[in-house]
Amino acid sequence: MSTSYGRIKQITDYSHDNKKCADKFGLSTETVSRYRRKLKRVDNICETPTPKVWLFDIETLPMEVFVWGLYKQKINPDNVIKDWSICCWSAKKLFESEVISKVITPKEAKDRSDKSIMGDLWNLFEGADILIAHNASSFDIRKSNYRFLINGFHPPSPYRVIDTLTASRKAFSSSSHKLDYLSQVLLRKKKIETDFKLWKRCVAGEQKALNEMVEYNREDVRLLEEVYLELRPWITGHPNMGLYVDLSDADSKVCPVCAKETLTPINNSYYTPAGKFNAYRCKCGAIARGRHNTIKDKANLALSVAR
Repeated sequence: MSTSYGRIKQITDYSHDNKKCADKFGLSTETVSRYRRKLKRVDNICETPTPKVWLFDIETLPMEVFVWGLYKQKINPDNVIKDWSICCWSAKKLFESEVISKVITPKEAKDRSDKSIMGDLWNLFEGADILIAHNASSFDIRKSNYRFLINGFHPPSPYRVIDTLTASRKAFSSSSHKLDYLSQVLLRKKKIETDFKLWKRCVAGEQKALNEMVEYNREDVRLLEEVYLELRPWITGHPNMGLYVDLSDADSKVCPVCAKETLTPINNSYYTPAGKFNAYRCKCGAIARGRHNTIKDKANLALSVAR
């Protein structure tokens, strides 16, 4: 299972000596050393005022339908016995240790009723500046929106979305872009193992199964945060975190990805169709460009490449 930021900080704060920390908490010195490296990366940004960034994940219950066979079935809506619904959701603020969760009751599972947990999820969406999820655009956001609609909620206030699945597909030719695979490759951690039997037990209204589903859901959110931090420097179109920072010094430069003043100039310039800009690398790994076009002959900017 993933170790939270708060727990890692508790371990590393115990002593500057890795061996003492390892002996105290029953860990290897290599693990403690890895925790220190992770904290160093995380602390590059967590002290800086940031937007309200939430990582979240939902779990849904399957539909029940009448079918005539197992292959190539075109199911008529009249064949639906029970529609899908949201079973539970979990979320955490970026860099905070607490994971919050909501889950339906056994009776609600049997009835496919999720209104009791959708209000808190709507409030989370309403108060967020940025939402992060794996397959957010195609699944978590759209599924949540539909259940908001069904349960009588209005659209939440505007927010930005970071989809780690889309980001991985765009940047890498990975053998798989599933969260479990990325977790194993990047973090040497795995999701909690489960199978479809767990969903069947939840549909039957088994309380123990619902509890297991919530823990599965919570662990996915913890892994999501760590995977996001690994992918973050590679995400093109990442929301500009610098827009949320109140800078008293007009000449201050903050990283647009992590909002930290840890930028170092690099030799290569940043070219766009509109001109040439100074380029910077942040300690978080991201590349940023300066605000001002460094091309002095502005007449050349009137020309553009022919289509």
